[in-house]
Amino acid sequence: MRVAIAGAGAVGRSIAAELIDNGHEVLLIDKDPGAIKPERVPNVEWLLADSCEMSSLEEAQLENCDVVIAATGDDKVNLVTSLLAKTEFGVPRTVARVNHPNNEWLFTEAWGVDVNVSTPRIMSALVEEAVSVGDLVRLFTFRKGNANLTEMTLPDDSPYVGKPVGLIPFPDNSALVTILRDGQVYTPDPQQPVEAGDELLFVVSADVEDQLEDLLAPRPPKP
Repeated sequence: MRVAIAGAGAVGRSIAAELIDNGHEVLLIDKDPGAIKPERVPNVEWLLADSCEMSSLEEAQLENCDVVIAATGDDKVNLVTSLLAKTEFGVPRTVARVNHPNNEWLFTEAWGVDVNVSTPRIMSALVEEAVSVGDLVRLFTFRKGNANLTEMTLPDDSPYVGKPVGLIPFPDNSALVTILRDGQVYTPDPQQPVEAGDELLFVVSADVEDQLEDLLAPRPPKP
């Protein structure tokens, strides 16, 4: 897979190094001459250019890339890079870094962004996931299809503790992906009972998240 990364700072270089280790071809793009340091990430192509300029992206041959990652520290640059990559070069998948949470609403398909990565949101989700039992925690949003990766730690008082997966009436547009238990990963089996403390990972449509949470961890009615 060929991947172009706009932004050769610490984030961009770290992503590039990981992708190179996994056997992918990587091009790092940055307009700052001081950021072009080939010795930092061997085996990566480097391009001194502005990723917001059509001529730069043509030089980078973006049309030959499978993925473009906009990883600069400037949200405006990341949005423009994603939009050009998607609309002008037909890149199949774009991933954009969100630096400021207030800008997250902009990082959608309308701006050519398939996946946005917001560090504050990820960190808050991980905190919630670590301390929440019986709450459905959104870990990741798939921009295409309006679906989310969510997690719930099954509480002791769930009505489905001890029941086989196949007997749980999950709502439409939700899918149990895996069960994490005692450090092990289990593929859901219709005959396998769920246990209190299981971490259940779902891909679920946003409009049925509340329904799924109410099913697995119903709250007593308010007086």
